[in-house]
Amino acid sequence: MMLLYSFGLFLALLLAAPWWLVRMARGRYRTGLRQRLGRTPQSVLAYTHGQPTLWLHAVSVGELIAATPLIHRLEAADPQLPIVLSTTTDTGQQLAQQRFPAPKKDVARVFYYPLDFAFSVRRVLSQVRPRALVLMESELWPRMIVEAHRRRIPIIVVNARISDRSLPRYRALRWLWRPLLRRVTLILAQSEQDAERFRAIGAPAAAVRVTGNLKFDLHANADTPLVLSLREHLPPGAQVCVAGSTLAGEEAAVLGAFQQLVTQGLPLVLILAPRHPQRFDEVRVLLAASGLPWVARSQWSEQPSNISAGSVFLLNSIGELASVYSLASVAFIGGSLIDRGGHNPLEAAQFGVPIVTGPFMQNFRTIHAELLADQAAVVAETHNLTPTLHRLLTDGSAPAMGERARSVFLRNAGATERCAQAILEILHATPQERRP
Repeated sequence: MMLLYSFGLFLALLLAAPWWLVRMARGRYRTGLRQRLGRTPQSVLAYTHGQPTLWLHAVSVGELIAATPLIHRLEAADPQLPIVLSTTTDTGQQLAQQRFPAPKKDVARVFYYPLDFAFSVRRVLSQVRPRALVLMESELWPRMIVEAHRRRIPIIVVNARISDRSLPRYRALRWLWRPLLRRVTLILAQSEQDAERFRAIGAPAAAVRVTGNLKFDLHANADTPLVLSLREHLPPGAQVCVAGSTLAGEEAAVLGAFQQLVTQGLPLVLILAPRHPQRFDEVRVLLAASGLPWVARSQWSEQPSNISAGSVFLLNSIGELASVYSLASVAFIGGSLIDRGGHNPLEAAQFGVPIVTGPFMQNFRTIHAELLADQAAVVAETHNLTPTLHRLLTDGSAPAMGERARSVFLRNAGATERCAQAILEILHATPQERRP
């Protein structure tokens, strides 16, 4: 089975080679290529000193943000255990290096996850020597699972989920996943629905637990340097709309609604945060063509100046969106006007901000359903985005709606502690005790 899988993966990479070469020529995926081929940086090996580690993999920014409190909790529980982190994307790598900097010169904790070939996976496992492998959400790579299991390395999937989009593929390949999931030590699911989906594709029932969503435990700082500076320079009496994690096609809709609201006389500032850094220049072009006054965070922070009502502030940075939601009178959650499954609404909910989403929130189905049930969020589409925002900004219902959102956030907390306890139990258990 693994021989067939490896051949299929190689063939897929070969067929996609022209696409990869173009992306690499433009700067994407070129970084960390040696690491992706299984060469762990010497700086990471210097950090581990040859000791067994806890290896946590978070594919990109969202997963890394969710994992951060869990990593801190595990560090506090076992300060002597080296914890190393891998990511797949460049943006995830940058944020990981910011959040988990090297403790001293020529030492690092962060590296790129290897391609799922036997030679690269085996090399990294030999170098990193994990006591346990923790995979975030849905990062299930067959070769890694097989090779880790052969070495009797416990595999723990944290914040595990199977999206609506992925479910048909998992079901179609149940013959592949059933034997693989029986090699996984523990699956800590976000919800009962996710747990049932894992059981349905072959995970042993005893290996699956519902621990909740780590994203309910994310408490962003409302007093970061950027937020404090923005508070000083926002116009008095103006309301702030934060449009977070927007994707291509959504910025135009948001800017169109913002222009109409400003024309209607609302003293409003829009903070626009595109999801992907590689699109920052594309959004700059869109803003320049809009006719709206605007400024990018990268330039503004060098010499902050007052921001006038009717202006757009482009948040072209990584890892600052969550704290910026604390400034919002209303928040629009991107990735939801188009069929991309939406992004995390809890970053806004924790600050008591009323939430507007599009109709596509499958990636956060359970959270979104709870927010809607508590009347803490509303759904809009492109054609009625303007009146939806206008109502929330003018009719006085927003503060109570925001408080309901905060209540949803608070009553679902605790997943970090439950996941940490489960991981620590595995780390300190005997091989016989680890069996589900």
